[in-house]
Amino acid sequence: MLDKLKKAVCEVNLALVREGLVLQTWGNASGIDRAGGYVVIKPSGVDYGRMRPAQMCVVDLDGAPVEGKLKPSVDLATHLALYKAFPEIGGVVHTHSHYATCFAQARRPIPCFGTTHADYFYGQIPLTDALTAREAANRYEENIGRVIVRRYAGLNPMEHPAVLVAGHGPFVWGRSPEHALENAVVLEEVARMALDTLALNAKATPLEKALLDKHFLRKHGANAYYGQRNR
Repeated sequence: MLDKLKKAVCEVNLALVREGLVLQTWGNASGIDRAGGYVVIKPSGVDYGRMRPAQMCVVDLDGAPVEGKLKPSVDLATHLALYKAFPEIGGVVHTHSHYATCFAQARRPIPCFGTTHADYFYGQIPLTDALTAREAANRYEENIGRVIVRRYAGLNPMEHPAVLVAGHGPFVWGRSPEHALENAVVLEEVARMALDTLALNAKATPLEKALLDKHFLRKHGANAYYGQRNR
């Protein structure tokens, strides 16, 4: 079942390694079949060099196994929390990519300093609160999802399709697993740009609101005109 989605999720997981966003097995990607209520995610701890679509794990939105012989990623509960809270998303990526994780470890959101950032993210990349000792001790991965969802109170997840979990790393999403991958690649680059910008000018100020609106809305707004129209 869900052969097309399993292939897509597997390919996105492999692409995370090719793009330099994942070392060892430090990451995972998933996708959701909204019609059936099923999530496909990579298995836990499997070497990327041997990963195949048939190894992907299929679960329901409560995490109950539906198909697959391997144990799903330990971050499954976080992915499920995001799918439940954000019905617009179709794919989730989690990495420990270097620059984005540096900001998460420094407990700093990533400022939007330029139009490259604004083409994808509507302002700074949010930072969650740190988990409490109780949240870390019990149902840890589920509580990561909860702190992300709490942080998004009042935010549109499709305008801010990436978040930094304090002390941990980024979670990124999109309309599909492939779109989540694209956003994860861009997130790492804008994090690198932001760090270099701060190195050059520690007092650098965020991009002006007019430019932020122009660049984000021309790609993602109701009257977007960037790119080709669907034929």
